[in-house]
Amino acid sequence: MDAQRISGLSGNDQLLYFTSSSLTDDDEQLVYISDRTGHPNLFGRHLPSGVDRQLTWNTEGYLKSYVYFDGRPYAGLGKASVSLDPTRRIAYYLQGQEIHSVSLSGEQRVLGRLPDRQMTAFSHVSHDGRRICVPTTDARALDDERALPPLRPDYDVDRRIQDEQLSSYLHIFDTDTGEEIDCVAVPCAWVTHVQFSPIDSSVILYNHEWPADCGIRRMWMWDGMHHVSLRGEDPDALPRPRHRSDWTCHEMWERDGSAIVYHGTYRDGPAYVGRVLPNGTGNIEIALPEQWTQYGHFTVGGPGQLVTDGYYRDATESSDRCGRWISEVVVNWEAKELTWHPLVTHGSSWKTQDEHPHPILAHEPRMAYFTSDREGRRAIYRTRLD
Repeated sequence: MDAQRISGLSGNDQLLYFTSSSLTDDDEQLVYISDRTGHPNLFGRHLPSGVDRQLTWNTEGYLKSYVYFDGRPYAGLGKASVSLDPTRRIAYYLQGQEIHSVSLSGEQRVLGRLPDRQMTAFSHVSHDGRRICVPTTDARALDDERALPPLRPDYDVDRRIQDEQLSSYLHIFDTDTGEEIDCVAVPCAWVTHVQFSPIDSSVILYNHEWPADCGIRRMWMWDGMHHVSLRGEDPDALPRPRHRSDWTCHEMWERDGSAIVYHGTYRDGPAYVGRVLPNGTGNIEIALPEQWTQYGHFTVGGPGQLVTDGYYRDATESSDRCGRWISEVVVNWEAKELTWHPLVTHGSSWKTQDEHPHPILAHEPRMAYFTSDREGRRAIYRTRLD
């Protein structure tokens, strides 16, 4: 099975970050980021006709934020900030410190402005389209212009946050009025990912980024009143004990809001895929084969369905191709079983964040979309899950 390229090669194109759909709810229109104008901008593509429409007109480069540490401080399009309301067909994004929206018909609005001296990250719009959450962190956390490949600070950001008692904030805005209706402080933490519950916009899944004790401090829930930890230490857990030195990442709501899926690597063992209830109980984790070490992401689809861009290894592959597959994964959480269906090799170089394939499933989840530079420039591809 091969993949169909659905965007051109006149610039570098990429999907939105995978915690937001890039597709409208009828799967007919795609919103994506492209630098074909010389600066990153948003475009909409009507998939049946192949007709593109430019939605933003940024000429200021891209905003410094997580994970774009080499961007412009407080200016430019926030590539990490874009989130799509697939039902109302409105995309939300940061332009400098301003929160903007644009409809797929091109109608623009400025909703509000973030406080000064705050660094931003991945934003998220609620399932009902009425709220947007923008995470920020005290700017001192990233007050260092030095960057090393792959363009990240060359010091321990979390250690600075702990030592200097810096904070992050969950800024929640009304998308109709632009009013900031809440600002939840998260002390001594670097928050970079936020996601409203698919069924309750008062509940927000969020993270602590790059902590030394990532096994227990990565995943959190704001239930409207309390900060709830989602993965604690457990020496008796199976298939391996859960430890603070495990690596845990990429938490994501299941589509029905019943649980959160995540993945990582045990400190003394293999990679794993996990699931936890929103109240922080009922952790189930399934270990991957020991030789499946190629890093990837997992994105939710229908019940018991995931799509991933890593890990899978065909025993006949050469080592430089291991894990470079878009795969459908069918999960039986109760039996702790995974069934892998490799679909296509994605061919991405993974050289920067923008080349991460970050696969997503369509709302009618028999089509997977992903980003790759397999033809020299970044483009968007899709493949069927037959």
